[in-house]
Amino acid sequence: MGEMEDLCVTECTRCPALVDSRSRIVNGTGPKGADLLFVGEGPGAQEDDQGEPFVGRSGSVLDDGLRAVGLEREAVRITNCVRCRPPANRDPTDDELANCRGYLEAEIDQLDPEVIVTLGKVPTEHLLERSVAVTKEAGTLEDVRIGGEPRRLLVCVHPAATLYDRSQEETFRTTLERAAELADIDGTEGGQTRLDGY
Repeated sequence: MGEMEDLCVTECTRCPALVDSRSRIVNGTGPKGADLLFVGEGPGAQEDDQGEPFVGRSGSVLDDGLRAVGLEREAVRITNCVRCRPPANRDPTDDELANCRGYLEAEIDQLDPEVIVTLGKVPTEHLLERSVAVTKEAGTLEDVRIGGEPRRLLVCVHPAATLYDRSQEETFRTTLERAAELADIDGTEGGQTRLDGY
């Protein structure tokens, strides 16, 4: 296992195909005290290039969606199930997901978020450990154990889905609204991550 310092993996060679296709390890971004953790699948070309998750078109959709519900990207944490770009942007394999799982669990453990929001099918199925019809289940809150700890997980469609299917925009928006409300409800300083009223 590579090193994980300060929520960042500094070196790891567990997945030979990913080591070959990545130019860097892409770690999560956002404050360590964030109430909301968004989990995507893995880095694409732009993420691999810039070293940050969700910086391409999906990232713009996510940023706009967060702003629309009164959240700033800087106030939430965003990470991925795998931290290295799969070749040709294919889905990560089960082995690759398993290899990177310890890092994700350590990040969740250190962050201790109010709510984990899974963006799309791969992260949702990975963390719920069952098959998921994301479009149907988007907006549902699940109780799940991750690394032995009880967590609340909110299922969300992938931001990119809204680019190809306009009907997903509403689903995406209402799920983000729910995320913002959940982060606000019982976080003692959760209210400060919202822009309104402060």
